[in-house]
Amino acid sequence: MIKQDILIGFLTGLAANIGGVLLYVALLSEVDIDTTLKNAIANDYLGKIIALGAILNFLPFFVFLKKKQNYHARGVLLATVAVAVGIAIYKFI
Repeated sequence: MIKQDILIGFLTGLAANIGGVLLYVALLSEVDIDTTLKNAIANDYLGKIIALGAILNFLPFFVFLKKKQNYHARGVLLATVAVAVGIAIYKFI
């Protein structure tokens, strides 16, 4: 049961991160998402967009904490750390 709760939190964290990236692109970019991501890859700022998308992880993290679903919140935190490690690996390769 605990592993399942962490997995649910992890998937929620990844979904929130993807939603944050889409929200960022929709609100602040003048072009569509495909063009924005291609420009981000070409100009080497994709990691920054993904990191800004991770800000949306605060919402499910604190909701889970408020509901006393600590293992779900732990999964969201794990997803945030996994994204940060992924960005670091992407930057060095």
